[in-house]
Amino acid sequence: MTKKPSWIFVFIRNTLFVVLLLTLGLVMGFRYANEGALFGQKIPFFETLAKKTQSNNLSKLMNSSTQAPVSMDVFWEVWQLVERDYLETAEINENKMMDGAISGMVFGLGDPYTMYLPPDDNAKAEEDLAGSFYGVGIELAYIDGAVGVLAPLDGSPGEKAGLLAGDIIIHVKDDSKKLDEDTTKWTLDDAVKNIRGPKATPVILTVYRKSDNSSKDITVLRDEIIVKSVTLEFVEVKGKKIAHLKLSKFGERTMDEWDVAVNEILSKKGQIAGIALDMRNNPGGFFDVSIDIASDFVKSGVVVSQKSKYNTKNYNSNSKARLASIPTVVLVNKGSASASEIVAGALRDDSKIKLIGEKTFGKGTVQDRRELSNGGGLHITVGRWLTPSGNWIHKDGLPVDVEVIQNYDTTEDEVLIKAVEQF
Repeated sequence: MTKKPSWIFVFIRNTLFVVLLLTLGLVMGFRYANEGALFGQKIPFFETLAKKTQSNNLSKLMNSSTQAPVSMDVFWEVWQLVERDYLETAEINENKMMDGAISGMVFGLGDPYTMYLPPDDNAKAEEDLAGSFYGVGIELAYIDGAVGVLAPLDGSPGEKAGLLAGDIIIHVKDDSKKLDEDTTKWTLDDAVKNIRGPKATPVILTVYRKSDNSSKDITVLRDEIIVKSVTLEFVEVKGKKIAHLKLSKFGERTMDEWDVAVNEILSKKGQIAGIALDMRNNPGGFFDVSIDIASDFVKSGVVVSQKSKYNTKNYNSNSKARLASIPTVVLVNKGSASASEIVAGALRDDSKIKLIGEKTFGKGTVQDRRELSNGGGLHITVGRWLTPSGNWIHKDGLPVDVEVIQNYDTTEDEVLIKAVEQF
């Protein structure tokens, strides 16, 4: 039998925990009140707490058959047992234990889009949305079951150092990180984390090249890698010249890149049959950016509605409508989600623009990003979004007007060819 903590210890511990919870609640309440403008109103913390209590918590706590009162005793009991009895004492990392506990708490909500990101993961997510990071500039993939180079980015440090598509990365050495490891047990996330690093720092990649059955060490000096979210190409398909406008995500740089592309399209307005707005495999991004993008096609009216816990707000077109007079079709597939579905839904409902390709993914919720005191982040679902016609497409996706399944065994882009036929 183990000795239980004294009642004094338990009392002090639980008291501190309650104070901590109240402190965190006030901070989050303040942040929510300030960010409440997203929903068209500001809600004081104590009013929010009262509403929650009246609608949910009090009734549940009063009814033990519905849900027993929450107690942290078992949490601390397990924590103490691990610290006292776990065999590999030197392997205990309390920060990782706490990250795991928080992740498990959020996972218990059963919402895959509400998630806790530990500090390293949160920093990577911010880099991805910012559209830039420091690294070697290669796309990674599994090649023959190993971490490999899918393709080096044009002009990247990796390309300049001699990395080629198909290279298998078998070892990574980085003195600044005290890293000297084979990659045999690495996931792609491990590879990204270990190969990225500060600007102007070297990393040595040992690669196996199947084409000449050789292995070699390639030293790459890291630099800033900018990943564009908007690309424009004027192409001719079946005698028709069109603007193929690809939008890969909705990030911090997207609107600046978008404005450059729009101005180039307008400069050739009389020379093209139309625009193919390509949002295939676009996983989404910032909510407000999707509204700005849609507003270049929608002259007026609702782009999207958001139904939060406390109210419903309509977000209208900003009426720029710079591309509204140019015939347009939208290319989507099952990888088109969230913000890309907002744009596709608005263009379909408001401007009667056809969707070409496959039914979209079906993510109809909005998440708010909250920065935490430990450098981590919380992505928390704060609302549902509805198309201008009032549809909630969550899990169902947006149906297309013309269905085309891309055949990846061919070099032709069947979806783009079918899209051009609409002009």
